[in-house]
Amino acid sequence: MIDKLSQRAERLSRELDAAFRNRADLYRLFYAELEAEFGAAKAEEIMVRAVGRRGREVAEAAFADFGPNDARAIGEAFLSVSPDDGRMYPTDVLRSETSIEFKVKRCPLKDAWVEAGVSDEKLATLCRIAGAFDRGLFEATGVRFANVTWKPGHGDGCCHIRLTDREAADRE
Repeated sequence: MIDKLSQRAERLSRELDAAFRNRADLYRLFYAELEAEFGAAKAEEIMVRAVGRRGREVAEAAFADFGPNDARAIGEAFLSVSPDDGRMYPTDVLRSETSIEFKVKRCPLKDAWVEAGVSDEKLATLCRIAGAFDRGLFEATGVRFANVTWKPGHGDGCCHIRLTDREAADRE
């Protein structure tokens, strides 16, 4: 019985990773179509709006009980529902009384784009587009949000996100 459960969990983990990679492929393909039709800047603008809007929709349900001075609690809630118990998006986390910071070490979206052979410039664009979800998600709560998405020279990891209580001092 335990062996079957373990096998099922492993299969579901692979399927979840594949679903996120499929999402990455859709972003890449939507961007390519929009870029061909409207140009790179307009394509990114449209996708950022749509992806950010989805982030705000998710925030309405996920963070309804939190306010603008609950940055750390929001971050902890976010971590608690990280896909595949955090294995999909492993992070280094820095915590303080009024803030939380995530340094994402791996992203299945970025992995899929790299495997698809996109250029570094397009990879940076797609990461900015994907980062719009986080912006919409966290800004909807009213906390202060800062995000640095991957760009050439950024290293192997992915984005860095910092949430800070709205009323906290600028830097602790």
